[in-house]
Amino acid sequence: MKYKIKSRIWIETNNNVLLGEGRVHLLKAIQETGSLSKAAKSLNISYKKAWQLLDSVNKSAKKPVTINSVGGKDGGGTELTDYGKSLVAAFDEINKNCWAFLDKQIEKIERI
Repeated sequence: MKYKIKSRIWIETNNNVLLGEGRVHLLKAIQETGSLSKAAKSLNISYKKAWQLLDSVNKSAKKPVTINSVGGKDGGGTELTDYGKSLVAAFDEINKNCWAFLDKQIEKIERI
């Protein structure tokens, strides 16, 4: 019989979520599309929900995670700061290492 551990991680500060899978997906979508509204559409979430998630990340982070540019001829946009890109990369590495650790730990159950 093959067992699998299920888990989700998130990073909190002062009881506020800084990063989790959903927030990281949103940040990656912003990076790909250059727009919060396009990112929300690509993830099938409302603009309001996307804005709330992004606002929560920015309020919980040490530095700004995104830079917004106001409309104009081609419309506005949103992009990740270098700090934001670093947070996404760090979360991805932490998540990958967590899964590698859990995959090794399941062997304890499989040996019984």
